Amino acid sequence: MLEKRKSCGEVDLIQVFAGDGRARTVVAALFLVLIAGFTALKAVAQENVVILLPVTGPIGPATSDYVVRGLDTAEEQAARAVVLKIDTPGGLDTSMREIVQAILASPVPVIGYVAPSGARAASAGTFILYATHVAAMAPATNLGAATPVEIRGLPLPGGDPRQRQPAENDDNAESEAEEESEKTRARRPTVPDKVVRDAVAYIRGLAQLHGRNAEWAEKAVTEAATLSAGEALEAGVIDLIANDINELLEEADGRTVKVLGREFVVETAGASTMPIEPDWRTEFLSVITTPTVAYILLLIGFYGIVFEFWSPGFTGPGVIGAICLVLALFALNQLPINYAGLGLIILGMAFMLAEAFVPAFGILGIGGVISFIVGSVLLLETDAPGFQVSPGVIAAVGGTSALLFLGVLIMLGRARTQPVVSGPEEMIGLEGEIIDWKGAEGRVRTHGEIWRASAAEPLSPGTHVRVIAMDGLTLVVQPVE
Repeated sequence: MLEKRKSCGEVDLIQVFAGDGRARTVVAALFLVLIAGFTALKAVAQENVVILLPVTGPIGPATSDYVVRGLDTAEEQAARAVVLKIDTPGGLDTSMREIVQAILASPVPVIGYVAPSGARAASAGTFILYATHVAAMAPATNLGAATPVEIRGLPLPGGDPRQRQPAENDDNAESEAEEESEKTRARRPTVPDKVVRDAVAYIRGLAQLHGRNAEWAEKAVTEAATLSAGEALEAGVIDLIANDINELLEEADGRTVKVLGREFVVETAGASTMPIEPDWRTEFLSVITTPTVAYILLLIGFYGIVFEFWSPGFTGPGVIGAICLVLALFALNQLPINYAGLGLIILGMAFMLAEAFVPAFGILGIGGVISFIVGSVLLLETDAPGFQVSPGVIAAVGGTSALLFLGVLIMLGRARTQPVVSGPEEMIGLEGEIIDWKGAEGRVRTHGEIWRASAAEPLSPGTHVRVIAMDGLTLVVQPVE
């Protein structure tokens, strides 16, 4: 029998579990209630969070991958909102559109915030800010200059306004000609016209979706217009100005936005922020999709594989070359490359390698260097900031290749003037000394060896002779005057 303890009104737990079954049931129910309570508190804590995604530097494949995965994480954790902290000079059109599509498809409201002070949302950043459900800026920030620069060297529609100023003595005929020319251009849109009009329609659609200033958005594309934070708020381009994240969440709280076509009330007051920094995958993708790095990987891959075929058995160069080549091709696939430029690079490297095997007297090598440099310059079809191959790297690689082939040509020229050092031709012109002689034949010491020799006249031992020809293994000699 268990001893009952009634001091201070307490009941021994051992007695409870050993005794009445109803008591055990009550304790188990209390335990389950506690577990459910902790689970609910944890779920509430997870829901009362705002995901913070910093978007800095040029917009590229790594940035779009990072933002898309961050929005997926916010959806999985049922976050209150996502804050894109933007500071970018712009970037690639394809990556920008991937980010915009991910924002529009997100069930979690996205707040665009250009910060800190001194930051900017230029070019592609303007499109991203227009796509967010709530657009905000910190003081002393700016946005705009969203004219597409994807097509190298093409002018804006209608030409440069500075070049269309009428001269002082223009007559009516010239004015009519200009009007006719403008009408002709209007009837026949050029490639830049199509690109700019597409961008205008895209950003106007984003502005109309969130009730923002569509007229200024069009000017940001066609005229590269820019605005400061205060001007953007007055023009209805953004929704609010906030000094920091806490003020941003307080100001954004209670706003009604459209998320997936339905009205949604933003609830960010008192929410905690959870920054998601770029992980190793984003950092790695950011490095290899840098045009200069992809360019160097391509060169290492090509020369590594060639060296492996040239000297089989080393293994190392082939393995390293194959890895670098695959990484380079993956990176170039993410970038807007010009395949003509890539073809010229490959052709140039092939010509330079062929110079080592084909006696072309430097023509293949020089042509290869020229093809390689031109292809390197044309490799990328964009002027987006941060997405060009470094001119210094191109100059260094091209200059090194040119110096290499110049050195090869100099060595080839010197080799042509050097005497033959192997084969029968090596013996012609050597001098020697007669050891013994009988009739028209004898033996001669030359080149540190003793050879049979013949001559047109009898010679005596000790006579110095010179080799003038070879007849099989017999030297034809004549006396040295």
